[in-house]
Amino acid sequence: MKNDFQLIRLAATDQAELVALSIKTFSDAFKHQNTTENFNVYIHTALTSEKLTQELNNPNSEFYFAKINNETIGYVKLNFNEAQSDLKEKKGMELERIYVLQDFQGNNLGKRLLDFTITQAKQRKLTYVWLGVWDKNLRAIDFYKRNGFIISGSHPFYLGSDCQTDLIMKLEISEHK
Repeated sequence: MKNDFQLIRLAATDQAELVALSIKTFSDAFKHQNTTENFNVYIHTALTSEKLTQELNNPNSEFYFAKINNETIGYVKLNFNEAQSDLKEKKGMELERIYVLQDFQGNNLGKRLLDFTITQAKQRKLTYVWLGVWDKNLRAIDFYKRNGFIISGSHPFYLGSDCQTDLIMKLEISEHK
């Protein structure tokens, strides 16, 4: 069977699937590295139906499902203008979330999602894409470095009461091939 890869922009009606996917991918990636209490506080504040519906309805945020043969296997969240969590310049775009289900990792799908993100920035004539990545997520940091991102700063990320450090990584679009 051929692998039909698609990226589909979400609407507010997709929030139930987005909530389930967000909790699954975030749990798979980070639950084992954090206390249950802090992890649950984060899940029950940042990844609720109400919170994600609010984000889906923000005109300066866009979510896209990645699908293979109509099966949702991951997603990205892009923020523009004041929806950005930091660096709120009009010439930049934040890649706030990029997740692929564990069963589909290692198949170049993260790269395809990142390439899609960069294309979105180019189409909008933006000059850079930036993201925050946990300083303990060495695999992700290496992935972003391999794809041209450089560390340009840091900011706090609260997982429950645990103040963690996210590195700010930035890709200048003019330097990206």
